[in-house]
Amino acid sequence: QVQLVESGGGSVQAGGSLRLSCAASGRTFSSYVMGWFRQAPGKEREFVGTINWSGSRTYIGDSVKGRITISRDNAKNTAYLQMNSLKPEDTAVYYCAAKTSYSGSDPGGYSYWGQGTQVTVSS
Repeated sequence: QVQLVESGGGSVQAGGSLRLSCAASGRTFSSYVMGWFRQAPGKEREFVGTINWSGSRTYIGDSVKGRITISRDNAKNTAYLQMNSLKPEDTAVYYCAAKTSYSGSDPGGYSYWGQGTQVTVSS
């Protein structure tokens, strides 16, 4: 198993940037594909993007493409979500998740989840 803890959320004005971190503990971090999701109040959970085991491949969802970057540092057991040019509609709780197989745009199959971190973007 792997335990995930997100951090780095907060309040920012539109146009600003935030970097979220997802720290993992437990089994070997490099064995897991990492995904990022978000859920805004009253809305369904949205798949933001994913990164494969080595960090050589990523998939970014259309709603955030061009504004976010997903990366990971296996030596630090941490995945990152860099968000730029933030918009009020990016306001949500952001979650990281882990699974063992990489499937690009497929948001399914994530077995492990963090508790989430709140991102609030004001206009």
